Amino acid sequence: MKVSMHNWMRPESIETTIVRLGRSGYNGIEISGEPATYDKDEVKRLLDQNGVECWGSVTLMTGGRDLVHEDYYVRMASVQYVKDCLSFVSDLGGKILTIVPSTVGKVVPMASPEEEWEWAVQGLKECQAHAESVGVRIGLEPLNRFETYFLNRADQAMALAKAVGPNCGVCLDVFHMNIEEKDMHAAIRTAAPRLTDVHVAENNRLAPGMGAIDWKKFVATLKECGYDGALTMEAVAPVDRTPMSPWPNQVEKNPVDISPEQLKFIQDHGSSLLSEEFYTMLYETASKTLLPLIK
Repeated sequence: MKVSMHNWMRPESIETTIVRLGRSGYNGIEISGEPATYDKDEVKRLLDQNGVECWGSVTLMTGGRDLVHEDYYVRMASVQYVKDCLSFVSDLGGKILTIVPSTVGKVVPMASPEEEWEWAVQGLKECQAHAESVGVRIGLEPLNRFETYFLNRADQAMALAKAVGPNCGVCLDVFHMNIEEKDMHAAIRTAAPRLTDVHVAENNRLAPGMGAIDWKKFVATLKECGYDGALTMEAVAPVDRTPMSPWPNQVEKNPVDISPEQLKFIQDHGSSLLSEEFYTMLYETASKTLLPLIK
């Protein structure tokens, strides 16, 4: 196993992110699924320079990206978006793309369960065909019920992956599993035959080591199931604005260049703009917690 990290949680230059990753002992990055915002050659140079690899990417399902939308053209544009992310990952030498099928924060269905399932299957089959053509593996990721109604548990993700095809995988996220699964270790075993990626954060969505998850047991279960991919850190820190806050440096006080869509995506995940000092502390805490366990 290796330790990787997302980079969508704080707007900053990709150089800042990759340098920090290399300095903190990370093996890889699961780069944000916004292909148009990156210079691929520059990203490759920075990765090589800092001893970090592209593990993969994750779809950022903001408004207008939805594989189970009632509008056919929204669905087709979303399929094309996923294809673009797959090509982007392939160009960077990455191995996986995590897909959340519906818009994050959309909690009201637009059609019958049967219609939405069929839309998801058909759209993902097209994405899967492209994934195979560029040598990248898809992993379908369940989220908790407060972020989506469509896919919440490992058994649901497995059923959808099987409907898409034999090479479609599943991604599990510890934060969401802690809410939705009766037994997260049993859920790992359920998904094991197709487990493609694992996202890690605490029960409070802080960095591993800052909450209640038994990481030793969690990693041991992954090893028992033969998982040898990355643990991708995805801490989305809740902002404590009360006098009880242990982190007076938590919130970014300087102007930040960020699009309204990107800011909304971060805020919809219960977080805000974080200071570099606090964000770096999250990185370092996660690596100190996870690296000894994966050896």
